[in-house]
Amino acid sequence: MTQSPPLLSLQSPKDVSLEEIEAELNQIWQANRTGEEGTVATRATTFTMVIYESEETQQLLAALGFYQGPIDGIIGSDTVEAIKAAQKAYGFEETGNPTREFLDRLRSAYQQAQQQADFSNNHQKYVYDGDGSAIADAIAAANPCRIITLYPTAGEDEGVSAQVSAYCPIQKQGSNSLVCCEYINLTGTAEALERIGGMVSALMVSELPKFIWWKATPNPEYGLFQRLSEYSDIIIIDSSTFADPEGELECIGKLLSEGMIFADLNWRRLAAWQELTAEAFDPPERRSALNQVDRVTIDYEKGNPAQTLMFLGWLASRLQWQPTSYEYEGGDYDIRRVKFVNDEQKEVEAELAGIPTEAGEIPGDLISLRLSSTNLEADCCTVLCSETTGCMRMEAGGGAQSCRIQQVTPLFDQKTEQLLTKQLQRWGREVLYKESMKLTYDMLKLRH
Repeated sequence: MTQSPPLLSLQSPKDVSLEEIEAELNQIWQANRTGEEGTVATRATTFTMVIYESEETQQLLAALGFYQGPIDGIIGSDTVEAIKAAQKAYGFEETGNPTREFLDRLRSAYQQAQQQADFSNNHQKYVYDGDGSAIADAIAAANPCRIITLYPTAGEDEGVSAQVSAYCPIQKQGSNSLVCCEYINLTGTAEALERIGGMVSALMVSELPKFIWWKATPNPEYGLFQRLSEYSDIIIIDSSTFADPEGELECIGKLLSEGMIFADLNWRRLAAWQELTAEAFDPPERRSALNQVDRVTIDYEKGNPAQTLMFLGWLASRLQWQPTSYEYEGGDYDIRRVKFVNDEQKEVEAELAGIPTEAGEIPGDLISLRLSSTNLEADCCTVLCSETTGCMRMEAGGGAQSCRIQQVTPLFDQKTEQLLTKQLQRWGREVLYKESMKLTYDMLKLRH
């Protein structure tokens, strides 16, 4: 992975009133028209990105002295290191994953810190070194923009507080002109943020693309979600983080059918599997065998079946299968069975199995899949796998049929920061994703 350029801080997070946000940002750019040695810093005119955060991890880490850097709601590598430092300080396992118990401990420590001015001096701080590979750095380096982060908090409704800041990626070419990213952070209860929905919309720069990164559960009943979706070009999600993958994917499918435009970063992680599946049936002698496929087996990392459900939706949409039943069997492998009929009204069965394994960086990654037929004369058995053990398991399940076996090469550009940066360079409806999600939605509706 290529590291992002270091960031120059023009303005560290500064508390302002809601009415002062635009004036304060304008003052930053006025003050930095000419910097040291003639350097000129200007605000970006690329796009606006609104991030709806699900909790206040970065703010708590910063207040407790573990984190220094943009408060942008984006959990990149610098934030992960800050989390690890805090976990070490408070006696948690250093995983970099902010569990509910850990966040509760941070909130408790923050309440204590408010009455102990020297609290942060007694703890090891995570020092932002300026050239990490945080997601915000990657965004700012590729396309400096305006980032508006919304932090819903628990507790009493005390209105909305605001902060503004500005950071610039420093290019090594020695240019005297810096194009900079400006940050607006808004904090309050979900109800308080909903009340200022009109102001949030007004802060989105008109006549420029507008992206929403919704990092919480999509809720069409929440007024702020409704308003922001109306003003955005696209709503970005990552289904690998869904707490209820089936329920939330069904919600996304419904909203897509009603005309909302989504981009799922997790969908991008399926590209290699889709390409190899299609490639397996490219030879003319195998293309006709595709109609013989009536058994699908997919293994994935147990815990989040989102990738598996979307892949199955993609496969069904390409082969014109219509779902007829969806059953959750459970057990050690969280078995799900889905039945379809093809265009010849022949039954197709799919088995989805969650394999208990050490979780990788992305929850629910595909491990292996097998396409086969009950017709033993058919030459359609195909096995794709990302691990040798997965290949062996799928090959053994092929029975008397000989299978074409291919290993999926791990991709190194599937991390959230790379996928998000690429997504921000495109907008508009993606037809293949919409068609695949329609089948996924039709499958999931059969659960009820």
